[in-house]
Amino acid sequence: LDAASGVMAWLEERGRGVPVGTDPAHVVPVVPAACVFDLGRGGDFRARPDAAMGRAAVEAAAASEPGARVPEGGVGAGTGAVAGGLKGGVGTASTVLGSGITVAALVVANAAGSALDPETGVLYGELHQGRVEYPRERVHEAARRRLAEAAADNAPPPLNTTLAVVATDADLSKAQAQKLAGTAHDGIARAVRPVHLLHDGDTVFALATGTRPLDAHPLALNEVLAAGADLVTRAIVRAVRAAGSVEGPGGVWPSYGELYGTA
Repeated sequence: LDAASGVMAWLEERGRGVPVGTDPAHVVPVVPAACVFDLGRGGDFRARPDAAMGRAAVEAAAASEPGARVPEGGVGAGTGAVAGGLKGGVGTASTVLGSGITVAALVVANAAGSALDPETGVLYGELHQGRVEYPRERVHEAARRRLAEAAADNAPPPLNTTLAVVATDADLSKAQAQKLAGTAHDGIARAVRPVHLLHDGDTVFALATGTRPLDAHPLALNEVLAAGADLVTRAIVRAVRAAGSVEGPGGVWPSYGELYGTA
């Protein structure tokens, strides 16, 4: 959580935040934050992001071009992420609706539950998407043995958290944004089983830039809500597929690509 302090300091220096006085420089930046539990997975329990890393991250974001590709896999907050026995990480997905509204999701997949169907070797999220290629039997059996060996070497994960941000350029009220964050949790449930356990601190943030008006029809928000949940599912799939295997002093976590290939 200390990383948020670096972001707040960067914003305050630029006068960006909630005005609290007559002086334009008197602002309080509000930076909602959450953290994944990955302590010790690199071998050192005290290795964690600090304020300097938060500042470096916001500076990198500010310097990037609009629409720049977001790194995925075991990067950033996804460095120590795992999903069940698989290596997890960062994943993104986006779409443009028929109305012209853009909806996007960024996820850090770090779940106590599994992203992988143990009976078939297919990612749960891909079953939902309907694009399924079942692994060959011998590949699946080899993967199951590898996962069992890795699990025997690792300490049981004490806590986990899957984090997501769902963003849109639609003009949403606070209540509508809260609804978007709530329904986006369905996207986690489609991609991870079991989900929302006491081990998990799953959190979804929603944000709206407000540049595109929402249709006046009372149910116009539904299309955005449905897309948000679907994109969270897709982003989790991408996170798991983009991650690479990790083996070190903190444990052994095979990647989906190592076990089943990257097709």
